[in-house]
Amino acid sequence: MTIQPAEASTAPPEAASASQFLPVDLLRRFDVPGPRYTSYPTADRFVEAFGPAEYQGALRQRAEGARVGGKTPLSVYVHIPFCESVCYYCACNKVITRHHDRAAEYLRALKAEIAMHAAALGAPQAVSQLHFGGGSPTFLTDAELADLMQVLGQAFRIAPGAEVSIEVDPRTVSAERLGALRTMGFNRLSFGVQDFDPEVQKAVHRVQSFEMVRDLMRDARSLGFESINVDLIYGLPKQTPASFARTTAQVGELRPDRIALYAYAHLPQRFKPQRRIDAADLPPPQDRVAMLSGAIASFMGHGYAYIGMDHFALHGDSLAAAKRQGRLHRNFQGYSTQPDCDLIGLGVSAIGRMGATYSQNAKTLPEYYDAIAQGQFPVVRGLALTRDDLLRRAVIMALMCQGRLEFESVELAYLVDVKEYFRTELAELEPFEAQGLVTLEPGAVQVTPSGWFFVRAIAMAFDKHLRADKVRERFSRII
Repeated sequence: MTIQPAEASTAPPEAASASQFLPVDLLRRFDVPGPRYTSYPTADRFVEAFGPAEYQGALRQRAEGARVGGKTPLSVYVHIPFCESVCYYCACNKVITRHHDRAAEYLRALKAEIAMHAAALGAPQAVSQLHFGGGSPTFLTDAELADLMQVLGQAFRIAPGAEVSIEVDPRTVSAERLGALRTMGFNRLSFGVQDFDPEVQKAVHRVQSFEMVRDLMRDARSLGFESINVDLIYGLPKQTPASFARTTAQVGELRPDRIALYAYAHLPQRFKPQRRIDAADLPPPQDRVAMLSGAIASFMGHGYAYIGMDHFALHGDSLAAAKRQGRLHRNFQGYSTQPDCDLIGLGVSAIGRMGATYSQNAKTLPEYYDAIAQGQFPVVRGLALTRDDLLRRAVIMALMCQGRLEFESVELAYLVDVKEYFRTELAELEPFEAQGLVTLEPGAVQVTPSGWFFVRAIAMAFDKHLRADKVRERFSRII
C-alpha cells in the first residue's frame, strides 16, 4: 500500500540560491556511499533462491488479479546492451561491438521472452510506461526497432497517453532517425550528454559536440516529442568547477524538459572500463562539491524545479507538477509520475518488480540465451519481500518522494506503532534535525528544503539491511 502524504511536500523555493540550501560543511559531511533507493530492499540484496519458478508465480498472481478486476498499472523496461564504443565511466551492463549483426540473435531471444510473458499474463494488459535503455538502444536499426515495437504492441496494450521513452546516444541518430522513432510511437527522449567540455569528453572516450546535441534537440521538438531529458555527470576526469559551469550553462541554453545530474562513482575494481581512467585526473572532493552546488544554482537560475536527488524539471513538466502536488513516485528508472507499477524487465540483466517481489535476469548473453532456449524465464535472482521490507519500503519512498512521513497513514496500513517500531531510527534522525535537514513533529517526519538535497542520507536511517552490515562501498557516493 502506498503511503500518501496529508499535503504536498515542502520543496525548495524556486528562486532561492543553491548556497542557501547547500552549506559546504554539510555537503562534505554527507559525501558518503549510500543507496539510490530505486527499490527497497536494494538490488544487492537479491538472492539466487528466487528464480524462474518464483517469478512465474508472481506473474500468475498478477494474471489472476487482472481477471477479477485488479488495476495495478504495468510498466515495461527493455534492455538493449549493445554499444559501438566504450565510455570509460560507464557502469551499465553492455556489450561493445561494431558488428550489428549480433543484434539479430538477441532480438530473437527478446521476442521469445516477450511471448513467455504474454502467455503467462493471458489477455494483453495495458502498459502505461514503456522505456528502452541500454547500452545504446539506437544501436538497433530503425527496422529492428520498429519490428520490436510491433511485437510489444501485440503482447501488451499500450495505453492512450502512455509514456514511451528511449535513451539516445546523440552520435547514433540524425533528424531522419528521430522522425522514425516518433513514427514508431516513442514520445520521450533521453540524450546522454554527460559533459560538453572537449577535454573531458576525450578523457572518457565520448566525443560529441554541443552543436550536434543542440540540432538534435531542435529536430526532436519540431517532431513533437513530448519531453526531452538530458543526462549529465559530475566528478569525471579533467572536470573543474569552471568547466562544468560552462556545461551547465549550455544545458540551460538548450532548455531540456528534464535534467538528470549524476555523481560519477569511480569503482574500477567492479567496472572494467573505468580502469582506463587515470585516478589522478579525477577532481578532488572539494571540486565535486563546488560542481554540485554550482549546477543546482545554475539550473534553478534557469527556471528548473529541483525534484530530488539528481532530478530537475521545468515548472510546466509533469514531473514538476507531480512534485508540487505530492504525487511523485520512484522506480528503477528514478523519479516518475506513474503510480506504483508492476514492472516487467525484458532483456539481459533487466530488473523487474511484480507484486511483492523483485527479479533480475541473467547478466551475460550466454546465460540469457541458454535460459530462453530452454523455454524458461531468464531470472537468476530476486527477492520476495517480507512484511518488514514492505513497511520500510513505504517509509523510505514516502521520504524520497513526498518528503514527509505521516505516522498515522503507516499505522493504519501496517498496524504498527511507528514511534515504537522505529524508535532507534527516529533517534538517529535527531542530528539531522539539529542540522536543519528534517523536522520531527509529534506525528510526522518532514524533510526541510535543505534536507531535500540529502534525502538519501535521511532515508538510510530506515534501511534495516544497511544497518545490519554497514558495508557501503558497493554504493555510489551521495554527493
